Amino acid sequence: MNNVKNVLEDVFPILKWGGDYGLEAARSDLVAGLTVGVMLIPQGMAYAVLAGLPPIYGLFASLVPLVVYPLMGTSRHLAVGISAVSMVVVAAGVGQIAEPGTDRYVTLAILLTAMVGLVEVAMGAARLGFLANLISRPVIAGFSTAAAVIIGAGQLGNLLGVELGRSEYVHQLVADAVAHLGQADSLSLSLGLGSLVVVLLFQRWKPLFPSELAVLVVGTVLAWALGLGEAGVELVGSIPSGLPAPRIAAVDLGSVRDLLPTVFTLALVQFMAVVSLGRVFATRHRYTIDPNQELVALGASNVFGSLFQSLPASGSFSRTSVNEQAGARTALSNVFAAALIAGTLLFLTDFFYYVPMPVLAAIIIVAGLGLIDPAEIRYLYLAKRADGYVALVTFLTTLGVGIQEGILVGIGAATLAVLYRISRPHVAELGHLRATRSFKNLNRFSKAEPVEGLLVLRVEAGFSFFNAKFLRDFIMEKTQEEGRNVRAVVLDGMSINYLDTTAVESLEEIANTLDEWEVELHFAGLTGPIRDVVEDSGLGSWLGEEHFHIDPYHAVLHILERWDEEEGSDRAEAYRAEVEKEEEEVQPTAESPFT
Repeated sequence: MNNVKNVLEDVFPILKWGGDYGLEAARSDLVAGLTVGVMLIPQGMAYAVLAGLPPIYGLFASLVPLVVYPLMGTSRHLAVGISAVSMVVVAAGVGQIAEPGTDRYVTLAILLTAMVGLVEVAMGAARLGFLANLISRPVIAGFSTAAAVIIGAGQLGNLLGVELGRSEYVHQLVADAVAHLGQADSLSLSLGLGSLVVVLLFQRWKPLFPSELAVLVVGTVLAWALGLGEAGVELVGSIPSGLPAPRIAAVDLGSVRDLLPTVFTLALVQFMAVVSLGRVFATRHRYTIDPNQELVALGASNVFGSLFQSLPASGSFSRTSVNEQAGARTALSNVFAAALIAGTLLFLTDFFYYVPMPVLAAIIIVAGLGLIDPAEIRYLYLAKRADGYVALVTFLTTLGVGIQEGILVGIGAATLAVLYRISRPHVAELGHLRATRSFKNLNRFSKAEPVEGLLVLRVEAGFSFFNAKFLRDFIMEKTQEEGRNVRAVVLDGMSINYLDTTAVESLEEIANTLDEWEVELHFAGLTGPIRDVVEDSGLGSWLGEEHFHIDPYHAVLHILERWDEEEGSDRAEAYRAEVEKEEEEVQPTAESPFT
């Protein structure tokens, strides 16, 4: 019985905390849910238009997914619903198969929702939550910035009040808009630009009343009172009232095959958005989320949502932030938001007849602008130049080639950047800090001194087939540098966390070459697993036990003692005495706090 209970609680986390849900939490969730719901009405309609569907489908997507997620999700603050980025992917994928606005287009969009949901559930069941790591921070930054540009360019027609061709390529959209500038409807353009300015100003003042809803209401009232529809401004038009009827999307194998690339792209993008959002707010409020359960919850929301004509639902950063600020205690705030949407569909659809399309275009453009984060892009370039280049490659590919291709190329670029760094790991030449047993990077510590006749190197990476040649060449070149009389090389292996057979072969080659040059090879600080590989491969017995030491200090001491015996000198004794005597403690210099 307990096993059944545990399984049910794993699948439906609400069973763990639902029993403690009280009136105070319900009141907080009600306020937060209604606040988010008011914001979701204009955004949902606008995002549906962005996806190439009638606005009503944005409200349909704000019902069932918002009810299902709280039953299975682990985030307390995530505001579920359609998002601008997801709708850009929908428009790009489905738009290649069917003409936007047609019945087939709508059917494929709903089929896409079901397929995305099934893939997300399967990924969660297979414990593939780690796949969120595939889309790195630079890829997200580059893709989001490109999506913002695509979103804005895609609304130029609605803003100008002219019919433009559809394309996922920004240059084509802009060129088409420029060619039709002479046909622009001045009233539509004025209404759209005015709405855009008002929303941006409202965002700066940050009033409690959502700016999108404000311009939607004012624009609709003006269109009704002034007869803007008859004057040439495009309106939303008739919207059927009532809740969506259950319907199973028509399935044919050809459509399923054609949608698969979009399905996997959207599943990964949505999951990344939900997990990253969930982690941000979970960390802020000191609880944890389960990425695999988030996949299941998100997938189930989309599967059941598709039965009621929903578009792919995900998480929204802006609405999640509002949800948190409004005092949401649990994910049930989504249910209250869905209740508001349901009431709107039942009683207020006649009002939406007069919603001007230029106003929706302004709302969409502002949502797109919100995806651009200049501070994030600047941070990437300053912190790690390679990450900045990955973001740039993702951005340019998304704009010039396509959305799915942009994400895939971004993932590939990020992977190549990592592989390049692995193939050329950092190797530091170390020097001795007087009066200590420490060896530090000569380039970062001015008080670190090289030991005459010795080359002490620290390899800061795994040693494998991927970088074996680079490390071999580096050691050879350093040993033969002009003006140096290297008699022994000490490899500090404390940072080596991997060693394969190719690396062992390379080490044998290094040892043989150094031996021909009458240079010794010693190892210091090897960890247990690496020592096991050294012993099992025969490298340890081949080199001899005297070539392996606990740390660089003992390696240098051992080498100096043997040289003293051969040459009759006392360098080892002086070295030991200097370390052991009590001198002032040597601290890292201000040149760099890093080793």
